[in-house]
Amino acid sequence: MYIRPIAPRDLDTLYQIAVESGPGFTSLMPDRDALARKIEHSVASFARAASQPGDEHYLFVLEDEVTGEIMGTTGIEAAAGRHRPLYHFRRSTVTHHSRDLNLRHQVETLTRCNHYTGCTEICSLYLRPEFRRANAGKLLSRVRFLFMALHPERFSDTVIAEMRGVSDDTGQSPFWSWLRDHFVDMDFASVTRLVGAGHTHFVDDLMPSHPLYTCLLSPEARAVISQVHEHTRPALHLLEAEGFRHKGLVDLFDAGPTVECPLASIRSVRESRLWRVAIDSNDGLEFDRRNREPIASPLLIANTDSAGFRATVVTGADVRSGSDCLYLSQAIADRMGLEANSRCRALPLVSGAQAAAADTHQLRPEIVHAH
Repeated sequence: MYIRPIAPRDLDTLYQIAVESGPGFTSLMPDRDALARKIEHSVASFARAASQPGDEHYLFVLEDEVTGEIMGTTGIEAAAGRHRPLYHFRRSTVTHHSRDLNLRHQVETLTRCNHYTGCTEICSLYLRPEFRRANAGKLLSRVRFLFMALHPERFSDTVIAEMRGVSDDTGQSPFWSWLRDHFVDMDFASVTRLVGAGHTHFVDDLMPSHPLYTCLLSPEARAVISQVHEHTRPALHLLEAEGFRHKGLVDLFDAGPTVECPLASIRSVRESRLWRVAIDSNDGLEFDRRNREPIASPLLIANTDSAGFRATVVTGADVRSGSDCLYLSQAIADRMGLEANSRCRALPLVSGAQAAAADTHQLRPEIVHAH
C-alpha cells in the first residue's frame, strides 16, 4: 500500500467513500460535481509552487498496490477559514460577584468565534472498513505530517483538527437537538449538508452571537460538549500522541473538540529525518552488510516531491553505520520514484499493543467539518 495525491480517475471511488462515511463528514459530501471540483483543486494545489499557505487543499489517497483499489483518504487544508468563516464555540468561565452580598458564582459559557482563521487544518481521514490492516491508519494519519515537514513553507505555524462530536446511530446530535429547538429549526443532516456545500450564511443569521450559559442547555447537550464520537476515539488518540491538545474550542453543530499543535512540535515532524537513498544490490553485498545497522521498527518513508509525492511503509530497512544512507530495495525505490543518492524522509512507526489494535481493528473516520 502507498500514498499518492488524488487524481481525476479516483472520482468514482471518492464518491463511494463520501457515501460510506455517512452524515457529519462535511469535508467529503456525496455530490459528484463538488467532488470533481475538489479533485481539480487538489491537483492544482500539489502542482503549485507555493511559498506560503494560501487556498491550497491537498487530498491524498491510500492505494493497494496489488489490486489498485483505493483504501482510504486523508487531506490537508493549508489555511482554513480565509475564504469562508471557520466558526467555533469557545468554552469559558464567567464569574459573577456581588460585594454587597458577598456572593460569588461561576458559570460556563459558549461564545461563537473565528479563532482559527488561517491555521492549517488536517481533514478527510477515512479508512474504508474492508481495508483496516496493520499500519494503514497510521500511514493515513502521519503522512500528512511528513508532507508538512518536507514543505513547511506551504503551511501555517499552527495545525488543527476538528473531531467528530457525539451522535447516535441515526446521526442525530444531542447538542444540535437543543440548538435546533431554540435557534435553527433544521435537522442535523441538513445542517451538515449546508456546511459541506459551503453555505454558512445561516450561522450569522440564526445562530446565537451572544454567550450561551451551558447551565441552560439540556443535560444531554451539556454532557457531550468536547466529547468525541466513539468511532473517532482512536483517531483522537493518534493525534494526542502527536502532541495535539484540546484548548476549549468546540464545533458549532455537534460540540466535538478541535485539537491543535504547533507544526514544529508535532512528533512526526520532530522525529522524522532526511536520508540519502542507497539501492540494495548484490554488488559488494557481504561487505556492505557488515557496515549496516537494521532499523527494527517499520518505517514510514516519503519522497520529497509535491505533485509526484509518494509514501509507504517498509520493514527491515538498513542504514549504513555513521552515515545518512538508507538502503531500499529496487522495487521500493521504483514505486517511490527514488534513485540512488536522492533524498527521502523517514519516520519510525513505533507503537504499543493498544495502538496497534486500534490501528488494525478500530480506526474509524476522523470526521471533521472541513471546507
